[in-house]
Amino acid sequence: MEFLCYHRDRPGSLPLRDELLERHWAYMDQYAMEMIARGPTLAADDETPTGSVHILDLPDSAAARAFAFDEPNYQAGVYRDVLLRRWRNTLGRTMWDFPGGRTGGNRYLVLGLGAAQPSDAVRDVPPPDRDELIAYGPLLSDDGATWLGTAALLRAPDPDAARAVLTADRYADVEVHAWTFGGRQ
Repeated sequence: MEFLCYHRDRPGSLPLRDELLERHWAYMDQYAMEMIARGPTLAADDETPTGSVHILDLPDSAAARAFAFDEPNYQAGVYRDVLLRRWRNTLGRTMWDFPGGRTGGNRYLVLGLGAAQPSDAVRDVPPPDRDELIAYGPLLSDDGATWLGTAALLRAPDPDAARAVLTADRYADVEVHAWTFGGRQ
């Protein structure tokens, strides 16, 4: 089962985040084989972390909750909240398989939070131009039966172009966050 976990930083937690960096990476190293994508979201300066995205393939919802809530930054209070949802990898690849590589261009996390009556196209089908998509898939309920939105990691020239990957009128809200490939270099 695939899951998207987005930890959002608590304001003022950067010193604690920096202090825990090695513990965070060591924790994530335990999940290296399960990772589909990972990396921090960033403030407007493109340097200051605002959150942490992890997309993983785990055995079940209990394992996903353990991953999200046992994470050292979460345990220490770095994060203000956690979005944890089932997810479906419609591209069938990891971020390391992205043809565009780790560097070059602006990268974004785009979250489309669901509307009441999604169409089948909104739930499962990526946009026709997949070249700039790093990861893409529906956000689902714990049992995987109900569509709750869509999450995408992509390369785009700017936030507006990133937002355009999702048709705004089909979502209650669309969030765009600067994002970069994570993990040890």
